[in-house]
Amino acid sequence: MGAMKYPEAPRGDVVETFHGVAVADPYRWMEETTSEATQAWLDGQEALWDEYAASLSERWAVAARLRELWDSPRYGLPRWVGDRYVFSINSGLQPHSVVYLSDTDELGGEIVLLDPNTFSEDGTVSLAGLGFSPDGRYMGWAVSDGGSDWRTWRVRDLESGEDLPTQIRWSKFGGLAWRADGTGFYYRRYDPPEAGREYDARNELGRIHYHALGSDPSDDPVVYERPDDPKLFVGAGTDETGRYLIVSEAKGNLTNGLLFADLDAREDSGSPHLRTLVPDGLARFWVFGFIDGLAYTITNDKAERYRIVVIDPQAPDPENWRGIVPEGDGVIQSATLSGGQMIVQYLENVVARLAVYDLGGTPVTDVELPGPGTVSGLRGRADRDAFYFAFTSFNYPTTIFRGNPATGAVESIRPVGIDFDPKTIAVSQEFYESRDGTRVPMFIVHRKGIERDGNNPVVLYGYGGFNVSQTPRFSVSILPWLERGGIYAMPNLRGGGEFGREWHQAGTRTRKQNTFDDFIAAAEWLIAEGYTRRGLIGTSGGSNGGLLTAAAMLQRPDLFGAVVSDVGVHDMLRYHRFTIGHQWATDYGTVENPEEFAALLAYSPVHNVRQGIGYPPTLITTGEFDDRVVPAHSFKFTAALQWAQAGDNPVVLRVERRAGHGAGRPVDTIIAKEADRWAFFLKHLDPERSGPDET
Repeated sequence: MGAMKYPEAPRGDVVETFHGVAVADPYRWMEETTSEATQAWLDGQEALWDEYAASLSERWAVAARLRELWDSPRYGLPRWVGDRYVFSINSGLQPHSVVYLSDTDELGGEIVLLDPNTFSEDGTVSLAGLGFSPDGRYMGWAVSDGGSDWRTWRVRDLESGEDLPTQIRWSKFGGLAWRADGTGFYYRRYDPPEAGREYDARNELGRIHYHALGSDPSDDPVVYERPDDPKLFVGAGTDETGRYLIVSEAKGNLTNGLLFADLDAREDSGSPHLRTLVPDGLARFWVFGFIDGLAYTITNDKAERYRIVVIDPQAPDPENWRGIVPEGDGVIQSATLSGGQMIVQYLENVVARLAVYDLGGTPVTDVELPGPGTVSGLRGRADRDAFYFAFTSFNYPTTIFRGNPATGAVESIRPVGIDFDPKTIAVSQEFYESRDGTRVPMFIVHRKGIERDGNNPVVLYGYGGFNVSQTPRFSVSILPWLERGGIYAMPNLRGGGEFGREWHQAGTRTRKQNTFDDFIAAAEWLIAEGYTRRGLIGTSGGSNGGLLTAAAMLQRPDLFGAVVSDVGVHDMLRYHRFTIGHQWATDYGTVENPEEFAALLAYSPVHNVRQGIGYPPTLITTGEFDDRVVPAHSFKFTAALQWAQAGDNPVVLRVERRAGHGAGRPVDTIIAKEADRWAFFLKHLDPERSGPDET
């Protein structure tokens, strides 16, 4: 296309001083995303994207192949609803999965319970949550409009099939915690945002309310709040019986406190008697079940990779805790109660293991899995003799399994029929050294038979943050890339949770640069091992991963041939000022701390673009209604990079209308975006067009 003419973006004169350091913020005006100036600039970017997208020669072929691959049934995990089961099915290309009710967990005989495809004509209104009363009579269901994190809750009487008049707005990041008798539930709600600021309002002082069925939601009493610390993130849940209420409060993801109430008939439903189960500041805790009033709890207190303890709410002091499953070689990911046993999910060298224990913590057996891969959605009930989970790997499509807690035996209960041959795909796990000598694992996926001659295009995907583990998962979206000879590589960067607390914290705050170093070292290792060469490596990541790809590209523009930053966090000096961003401070730190400010300024993408450098082709994407990582991050980074870019490599912004941070999008929208992503890589990582490695 030659050199692009970018839409004009005036550079303002805003300067802010932090700890004596003056920092320019020339695109501060773009934070007013609905202003006339910002919208005019966006119109220009949209026209530029349309022009550029027309040059993506593989766009329609990739989209067609993705539609073929997507056009097969997908299933959700069964869940118990009273004496019946609820699960979702998507026949293939339906915009959204349909929710079904059945007398059995097997297929056949199910009836439609809720069809999100009827919510809107364009599919941009989606199902955002479900919550059932323990007796199975009532279903709470939430909708999201345009991909926003805001949820509106409704309640359906499953006996009559009619919805109650209830509509609860301004709820986010949580579900419904039903009482045992089905008379009401607990939920999180925020104050209504200012009109016109729904998508960038700061989400502080979330409160736990109680809603009694049949009452006016505007009268729902507050049962827990922390006005003394409005940045605390509070949430509520009840156990499977609806008797026990747990309230969690946290600031970030390093520690949390838990409060407990027994919701028996003697207690006032509007004002449960909450008392401390564990105080905040010790470690991370979550309760996965109750037996005889005792809380079965996972914690990393005195356990880098987590352990399981039993806590008596009547005597909750730590000296009274009973440890039943000690810390092991793997990281405990989750656990569930099932048929008088515990099923515990581990991550060992970044692949899943499932183990069965009795309630005292004595090992019973391991669950045989199909191979190295990922377990998700582990679900059981103490009073049922079955548990469920999904298993997946890079060459193993996501499959639903039912397990027997007495024997550990499992069986698939959903067919899988995707149009590809898993025997054609090779998967390996390699280890490489990062800049400081740390040994980092990486999965490498490609079509069998490729030659390590340095001429293979590679897409390097990463995340590296928030204690999130990147594990082997099947994705139809990468298959067209593999089928065309591309390599997909996924390193397990510090900042993630793959090896426990220290691995996570080694990529946070003033040590965040380790994450970028790990990512850059992965690219250099792939070159040294003959998989590829400079200029043939593309990078991809979303959210915190969008920050990763942007920061790595700015630090090593010579290394990469194409960059995708999807819904990324790009302004590291102001991220905490919008929506839920203040919760990320435990990973990133903030400008209020001098040392953390210096670290943030050193890698913040918006602040590290340098004029006159030839940066790689870059695709920046965001959602119009993203109220988690607000679009201003992507707007400011795009403007800065377009202003600075030297040479002909394109810098383009793709804004998805009526979309948020990624959830709730209809299938056609997902396919279109994935087709554009892979067509972008195919265009710019073509060995025929790329010159030899410059050394």
